[in-house]
Amino acid sequence: MSFEDEWGAEKAAVAMRLNQADSAGGSTPAKGSADYVVVDDELGDIGHAAYGLFNGLQSGGKHANAASETAGTSLKGDGFDSGAALAEVNRTWETQVKTLLQACAHISNHLDYTKTSSKADDDWIQAQMRIVGPVAPGADASVPASRINEYFR
Repeated sequence: MSFEDEWGAEKAAVAMRLNQADSAGGSTPAKGSADYVVVDDELGDIGHAAYGLFNGLQSGGKHANAASETAGTSLKGDGFDSGAALAEVNRTWETQVKTLLQACAHISNHLDYTKTSSKADDDWIQAQMRIVGPVAPGADASVPASRINEYFR
């Protein structure tokens, strides 16, 4: 099967699913719907969990730093090789904690941005779809998912 044949078959299958999608609107489509949905509450929950992990790790991940640093310095001063090894382990641990903190902050910030950006994009698309063509007074001006493809050819 050639690429064009396979691509045509995929487009036909997607068009069929879109034509069967519920065009009634609303923020959460029925289960099994073909619409792409970003649920703000889920993004918020994940972002909040990342923020909570960040806050807990900020203090919890560093609580042994001072004691480990003191023990490493003391052992090294007394001529034990384990003192230098403990200091190295402590530095490695601190680097790993900082990396994880950055990752948690990035996830939290990114999800906040995604939530805001997704809402703005949805509002813009909805406004564009409402002004696409003439509409009878009082009629719903939104374009059903099955017809959106007509505007991109």
